[in-house]
Amino acid sequence: MVRVNKCGSEGFAKDITKGIFPNEFSDKDKRQYTTSSETLADGSLNHSIGVMLRSYTNSINNLQRRSGSLFRKKTKAICLNCSKGITPAYCDTEFGTQIYRDVPEKQYPQVCFNYIHQNPVKAGLVRNPEDWEFSSYADYAGLRDGKLVNKEVAKKYVSIRV
Repeated sequence: MVRVNKCGSEGFAKDITKGIFPNEFSDKDKRQYTTSSETLADGSLNHSIGVMLRSYTNSINNLQRRSGSLFRKKTKAICLNCSKGITPAYCDTEFGTQIYRDVPEKQYPQVCFNYIHQNPVKAGLVRNPEDWEFSSYADYAGLRDGKLVNKEVAKKYVSIRV
């Protein structure tokens, strides 16, 4: 994890959510929030994901004094606001149903934020999102003072109480 944090401080990717699960790897960085007036160079997102996966793998392997890959060879991205499954119009939370206004720049980041934090519960790993120690949920809920997330950046993109 040290390498990812180092990359973030150098501007590669400033994390706003974190989640590590047995069945997937979730990360949300602010570089992915683009509007129609912003574009990423071809392949830059794929390159960024590759760098991030290699950084995680190197860090974990160094800490555990092991070698080899940690992720499946064909790691795939999934679209969280596609019509199959998750809708970007609303999200059920412990505080009730949140209905999103028609602000496209806000919808996708919020959907990702909620998905990452609710995934351990939906996968049956824990009963409550704060019980999953490998997630930034506890940091946002004020139950832990984690250093891997940037709450100020998150406030710009998602509805949270900081």
